[in-house]
Amino acid sequence: MRDPTSFLKSEYDDLVRQELEWKLRVLGGPSTPWCLVDGKKVLMFCSNNYLGLSNHPKLKDAAIKAVQTHGAGSGSVRPIAGNMDLHRELERKLAAFKEAEASLVYQTGFAANAGLIPQLAGKGDLIISDELNHGSIIDGVRLSAAERKVFKHADTEDLSKVLDEAEQAAPVFRRILVITDGVFSMDGDIAPLDRIAALAHDHGAMVYVDDAHGEGVLGPGGRGIVSHFKLPRDRVHVEMGTFSKAFGVVGGHVSGSQDLVNFAYNKSRTWLLSGSHPPAVVAACTAAVDVLEHEPQHVQKLWDNTRYFKKAMRDLGFDIGRSETPITPVMVGESGKAKKLSSRLFDLGVFALPIVYPMVAQGKARIRTIMNAALTQEDLDFAVGAFEKAGKELEIV
Repeated sequence: MRDPTSFLKSEYDDLVRQELEWKLRVLGGPSTPWCLVDGKKVLMFCSNNYLGLSNHPKLKDAAIKAVQTHGAGSGSVRPIAGNMDLHRELERKLAAFKEAEASLVYQTGFAANAGLIPQLAGKGDLIISDELNHGSIIDGVRLSAAERKVFKHADTEDLSKVLDEAEQAAPVFRRILVITDGVFSMDGDIAPLDRIAALAHDHGAMVYVDDAHGEGVLGPGGRGIVSHFKLPRDRVHVEMGTFSKAFGVVGGHVSGSQDLVNFAYNKSRTWLLSGSHPPAVVAACTAAVDVLEHEPQHVQKLWDNTRYFKKAMRDLGFDIGRSETPITPVMVGESGKAKKLSSRLFDLGVFALPIVYPMVAQGKARIRTIMNAALTQEDLDFAVGAFEKAGKELEIV
């Protein structure tokens, strides 16, 4: 009798043959500049922990105290009995930080996109999405019954064309939703949100930005891409983000009008049907917001490190693409060579992962480095030296 699960092994084996499989390494302790990975002391160069907050004493203290006062878990989903005062306090502080009317915390950033996008646009509506948007946006769009269009990456002329065509469509769309990443996670470039918002406004369309990699990075005090472009709140209707990157913890959220939040928590099944964050997580997230409010030096150090590293890599002859942010891809091309470079870097004491197809296009494999405010100049020089040695050995530079 035929094994109905035989495809599992065959498809995985095919990934191995193409050198496209993920090999999971084990972090043996906190995410710090120097950490234990698979038992080896290495320099962390690929985490999303931009500001080093995941091991910040204020976040750890807040988490411990919350366990003592509120227990280990919430006991339910928020609509039933899991809506703690800690959750409400986090949303209040987050909204103030984002300078928005209201915020709503989701279990993850993926849950925010998957749960809210299909509710904002359905049958009779149109979603227009950047071609390089994150997979969670793509999945959220696929869950919607709306018609879908894609505009060329960060190309506002193409977006204008798609919007013009939408206005001439028959029957007329009820609603149009334009969605873009704020910072694109593979190349580190920034969406032209100012121009996107202006075009959407002219066409009466909603704007949804996923600012997962912009929070804690862009704008005054790390408030994100809307603040970075000094955009009025009524021009960007949904600002989505995550606590798992610069905030150093875990969870997703959206900020905008009170009407948006009321709509979202009544309509998003990912929010309605998932257990709420345990007290320790919520308290740590709240502490992270406080740290960004009162310790601006972390964001400044992040950018100082970013500029130093980018210049050093360019001077060595590495291709670091079009990055404008602390995400710095080291372009390699072939997936196999990117994996060899990552492996050699690990031997030399630097943990930096390869990004290969299908996460990026064929022939666009790279080592994606992500800068961290906790790194010293000596750490950066160590990493640059490792890249230089491995890059020359593999004839990349």
